[in-house]
This record gives sequence, structure tokens and C-alpha cells, in this order.
Amino acid sequence: MSDAWLLAHTGIAIVGIVVMITWLKTPPIFGLLIGATYLGLATGLGASGTTEALAAGFGDVMAEIGMLITFGVVIGTLLTATNTLHRVLERLLGVFGEKRVPMVFAVSLSTVFTSIYSDVVLVLTAPLARRLGGRLGSRGVALMGGALTAGIEVGLVFVVPGVAALAVAGLLHVPLGEMFLYGLAVGLPTAVLTMLVFALLLRRPLRWNPATDELVAERDHDDGDRSGAAASPATTTTAVRQLPLSLSVSPVVVTLALIALGALANAFRFPLGPVTLLSEPVIAMAIGAGLAHLLARRVLPAHEVNAAVGKALAMAGPILVLSGLSGSVAEVIGKSGLRDVLAGSFGTGFLPPLVLVWLIAAVLHIAMGSISIAAITAAGILAPIAGSLGVPVVLVALAACSGALFLPHVSSNFFWMFQSLLELSTKGTFKTHTVAMSLASALSLPLVLLLDVVV
Repeated sequence: MSDAWLLAHTGIAIVGIVVMITWLKTPPIFGLLIGATYLGLATGLGASGTTEALAAGFGDVMAEIGMLITFGVVIGTLLTATNTLHRVLERLLGVFGEKRVPMVFAVSLSTVFTSIYSDVVLVLTAPLARRLGGRLGSRGVALMGGALTAGIEVGLVFVVPGVAALAVAGLLHVPLGEMFLYGLAVGLPTAVLTMLVFALLLRRPLRWNPATDELVAERDHDDGDRSGAAASPATTTTAVRQLPLSLSVSPVVVTLALIALGALANAFRFPLGPVTLLSEPVIAMAIGAGLAHLLARRVLPAHEVNAAVGKALAMAGPILVLSGLSGSVAEVIGKSGLRDVLAGSFGTGFLPPLVLVWLIAAVLHIAMGSISIAAITAAGILAPIAGSLGVPVVLVALAACSGALFLPHVSSNFFWMFQSLLELSTKGTFKTHTVAMSLASALSLPLVLLLDVVV
């Protein structure tokens, strides 16, 4: 089969996946499976070869990231159940004051609590953000909305153990410690720069108007206790007592410290001895999940802890299946001979490889409406050629994550959750969530390109 036909069938498969998911409302698991099956059959793998590629790709991804994502979601859910997120935010607000609230939210959510699933973080933090935004002036709610976007979504895709970061790293076979260090180097500056630029845009080009951008323009700024009380499901639990905050956040701190230690040891080639086992990402995540479980048992009844773990497993399931099917797509691409063709098309010099990676992920996100699905799908498409693009694979992963942030809109479930929880109009949601996230996408790409120059 000619290179042109291979590329044509690949394009048909990818467009078909997008059309099935977005227009025909086909569940993503079926869209990815049908697209991968078509690609295998159309490129000459045959029925048995296609089936083998689908199974092998799925299995390889599960071996790479299955336990990582599961333990990561368990950590996040248990931290949610013990109300740790709200306690940390309240402590930070006490230290930095209300004027710095937006930046505090953006930085803390993008670095500390990335293990908590993005929808859950939004539900937990939006009422508090809405209440605090009312105290920051006419643009306060908009600033807090941008802060939630810059914090939650940037952390989701860039900073381990964000589930999208874990999935993309696994699909592209990026060492988790390396993904953590490079992702933090991109994610933290992206959150800060996004808030600085977004605050400037609110003054002139966006011209935030509470009368039209918020559903309820006038509020008693002091009646936010109602929202604050409803901010976290954990407030309805029968907690026995609260542990010191430093102990409550220790599952995240210990996990990331062990992963970072292993990454630094590999980078500088110094032996860790017996600690090497503990610094392996799967073991580090398991230790963090186990520690979170032990601490939760100290403050919550056993049935609530077990319910939280069950909820975590239910949340992890769809992520794992989508990641596995994206791995199936990658395996089919690799087996069909498209690897060399795609590598050659990326090497034409029309655009730098990392920019092309960004564009692929951005188009997928605009079409599909899901950051995680766009990043995972882009990584699955790029996995067979990631090592031949002439740039470090970790930067390919970060470029895909950066593009997956671009231009969220009405096809995104998160968009409507954001609007409802912050009580914004659709116009106001575009001004906050869409603009802030697109800024994060656009600002993170130069940072990734800069890393390509430095490393």
C-alpha cells in the first residue's frame, strides 16, 4: 500500500473517531475501538492482526499506567473525603490575604491537589471561590473563575499525579519522575502567567460586566457562609477529629518526594540503594494511597472510607479504558507501517514538530470537548513516532498536553459545570473559562519550546 493511502486511511480513522464522539454522540470507548479496527483492516493487518494489535496495545498501556492512575485517584478521593483541600486553601488565604486569593488558588490547585479528579475539585472549590470573588470587587468573580481554570486544568495535564499527565506519560513511555519534573517546570509558570495576563485582559478587552456576565449581579458579600458550608461533601461526614494539616497532606508530599528522588537519582546517576524500590513510581503511588487510607481511617468511620475508595475505583475505570483504547490505536499505527510515514510527514520542516503536536491536540480538543480524551488520543496517535521526532519524548508529551487545553466550549461537560457552580452567564463562562484555558494553552507552548532549547 502506498504512503498516500496509509495517510488517507489514518485521516479517515481519526476524523471518524471525532465525528462519532461529537456529532453522533457515540461513547468514546466505542468511537476509539471502531476507529482503531477500521485502521487495522484498511491498512492490511487483517482480522487476526488487527485483533492482536488492539489487545497488545491495550495491555501495554494498562501495564504502564493502570496502577498509577488507580492509586492516584484513590489518593485524591481520600483527600477529598477528609476535607484536606479546603483546609489547605483556608490556611493559604490566612497567610497571603484576600487580595492574593486568585493567585493562591491557581498555584495551589495546579501543584498540590492534581491527584483529585478535575470535576471533583471544581465542585469542592467553586462555592468558596464564588464567595471570595464577591469580596474582590466588580471583577472578583471573573478572577476567581480564571484561577479555578488555571489551577485545575493546568494541574490535570501537566503535573503528576494529574490523571491526564499520568495517562500521556504512560502512552508515550515517559518515566514518571521525568514527567513530574518537566511538567512542574511548565505547569507552575503557566498557572502564574495565565493569571497575570488574564487579570490584564479583564480590565480592557474582555470588559467584565457583572450585570450581563453573572447570573446574579448583586449579592450580599457576607452571606457566603451558605456556599462555604456546601463546598465540600466531606462536611456532611461524621468525622471524629481532624489531624494536623501537615499530616493530612503527607500522602501527596511523600508520593511526590519519592518520585522526584528517583528522577534526580537517575538524572545525576547516584545510587539510592534500598530506597530505589520506594522511588519506583508504582510503589511511591501505592505508599501514598496506603498512607491516605490510614489517615482517613483515623478521622472517618470505616464505611465512609470504604465508600470513598469505591468511588475512586469507579472514577478511575473510564480513564483507564480510554487510555487503553488509545494504546490500541497506537499499536495499530505501529503495526501497519504508518510509523515511518508519519515520522516523515512530521520531518518536512513545515512547522517545528512540537508545534505540530500542539496543533493535533488542540484540534482534537476543539472537536471532542474533553481535555483528557484529547490529550490521551493525541498521545496514542503520536506514540509510534514520538521517539523519531528529534526532540525529547517528554516534551512531546507536554506539547500534547498544552494543545489539549486550547479553546474549551459548549461541547465540554466541564464548561457547563463551571457555568452552573460559579453562577455565570454563557457569555461570562466564555470570558472566564474559555479565555483563561486558551491562555494557559498558548502560554505553555513557548515554555515547552524553551525547554527544547535548554535540554
